[in-house]
Amino acid sequence: MLYALKKTKSDRIVDGILYGGLILFSLATLFPIYFVIIMSITPYTEVLRNGGFVIFPNVFTFEAFKTIFGSNVVPKALQVTVFITIVGTACNLAITTLLAYPLSKKFLPGRNIVLMGIVFTMLFSGGIIPTYLVVKGTGLMNSLWALIIPGLVSSFNMLIMKTFFEGLPNEIEEAAKVDGCNDFGTLLRIVLPLSMPIIATLGLFYGVNHWNAYFGGIMYLTDRELYPLQVVLRNMIVSPTVSQELAVPQSSLDALPPETIKMATVVVAIVPVMIIYPFLQKYFVKGMLLGAVKG
Repeated sequence: MLYALKKTKSDRIVDGILYGGLILFSLATLFPIYFVIIMSITPYTEVLRNGGFVIFPNVFTFEAFKTIFGSNVVPKALQVTVFITIVGTACNLAITTLLAYPLSKKFLPGRNIVLMGIVFTMLFSGGIIPTYLVVKGTGLMNSLWALIIPGLVSSFNMLIMKTFFEGLPNEIEEAAKVDGCNDFGTLLRIVLPLSMPIIATLGLFYGVNHWNAYFGGIMYLTDRELYPLQVVLRNMIVSPTVSQELAVPQSSLDALPPETIKMATVVVAIVPVMIIYPFLQKYFVKGMLLGAVKG
């Protein structure tokens, strides 16, 4: 027999307050994204008519997107960002996995010493100047690898993956070894297929970090051809004229306000992540929960 739980008046009031608060919080979170998208497709005359603040424009235009993609700067920066994100994330996941898997085995000699060293780096870092000197000393300056190699492994992400590996049943790996698999074969054929939730989660972490990275580009790159998209966007914000950063004549931008060009570039920067995230969301939640069960 099924019993329906009848809510009292006070329960309904509390539910209404909670749902109302969640709706307001969601709107406050989504409004900046909505405002950026609206400003990127709003004509200059519409912006002037509304005093520079437009919520519901009457006319739309995509001239800003035509302008930024008509320039060689933004498409080139987008290619660089895609390269850094894909290659950097693949390298991050490979090295993190190869480090986390052996450290998940308690019989590994020197395991505790290595873990203590990794945790130490989470509490104390070399700092900006020593890191810069290391990058310069290794010959990575003015190279895209300077944006990938210095942050090749995140200690926090490695510990999450190690904890996930520790939660996998040992019997599965023992059965694989009985069938003739060595440690590397067990990792590739048994462990990794079972670890897709944590791999997708950490891949999202690493990917978003690479996509949004701009500090490394400012520190280690002097060739403007190598600038990632976030550095170009940052330079557009601090530059006195947008045309100077886009390397286009100022006359071609007279019909568009600088803020519209900047907002269009922001949309180009955030849309790919917004598209990819829903496909990884289920792995994201599951991976974080499974990776945080054990300490």
